[in-house]
Amino acid sequence: MHTTSPPPIQVRHLSKTYPGGVEAVRGLDFDVDAGEVFGLLGPNGAGKSTTVGMLTTTIAPTDGFARLGGVDVATNPIGARRISAVVFQEPVVDRPLTGRRNLAVHARLWGLDTRVARQRMGEVVAAFGLDEIVDRPVETYSGGERRRLEIARALLSSPQILFLDEPTVGLDPRIRFELLDYIAGLRATRMTILLTTHYLDEAEQLCDRVAIVDGGQIVALDTPAALLAGLGREIVEVRVANNVDREMEALRRRQLVDEAAFVVGSVIHIPVRNRSARDVVADIDDLGLATRSIGSRAPTLDDVYLQLTGRSLAA
Repeated sequence: MHTTSPPPIQVRHLSKTYPGGVEAVRGLDFDVDAGEVFGLLGPNGAGKSTTVGMLTTTIAPTDGFARLGGVDVATNPIGARRISAVVFQEPVVDRPLTGRRNLAVHARLWGLDTRVARQRMGEVVAAFGLDEIVDRPVETYSGGERRRLEIARALLSSPQILFLDEPTVGLDPRIRFELLDYIAGLRATRMTILLTTHYLDEAEQLCDRVAIVDGGQIVALDTPAALLAGLGREIVEVRVANNVDREMEALRRRQLVDEAAFVVGSVIHIPVRNRSARDVVADIDDLGLATRSIGSRAPTLDDVYLQLTGRSLAA
């Protein structure tokens, strides 16, 4: 008889309400397939870290359930931890200890055989370029070096599922780029990865699919390419001088915009699909609206978020 294995991550109506009635997460539903890199994309406060906390058994759900490899995170937290690992947003390594000692302590906590632990330590140290610093105290590491050590430590136990909560937050651009390259290299292992981020380029570069989160709810879920395709090839931005609602209505009457157009502040955003942005701009000029500026650019995931929520992903 053929049986189908459960998805590595299964989430149904997952919710968390904190004391005082603060609803941090409200009814999330999604699955993550084996070997997939899945992103939770949203600004600070959207509920991403609370979601990771529930999936990694550090926060108890208020409602719904989450399963890792078929194991319920609330009723069998030890079983869920055995097959997963997490790199939290805040550093958790022991700074006075060397990198090697941090790895050794973690291997012992996970009950790894001494020979296996030695082999895995060698593998992760090489994979994350830690050879020259692993015997130095962690307090001497840069932010990027410490982040690489934390990810290497999480991989010691060869987890089936890896959670990365804002893995590059606070890093300078060069170090962030290097770390993203290391994370992208994990694709070759076919490990299932869930990461949270509010950086658009991280989501586009790393993720097979993205769930855009706003106010503790998923407002869109698809591949980055599919989400962007819904906005067309270009976005025309019209910054108006006076009443934006009145100017938007004028564009509608002339059928220069459809239901995909949206307003943020004093700017009208017009997705362009079947025409050129140049033609759209020319038609708007002919209409004689009171505009301050008109331009066009390629759409981003921030535009998807803006269209759905009226706010930017930028935190």
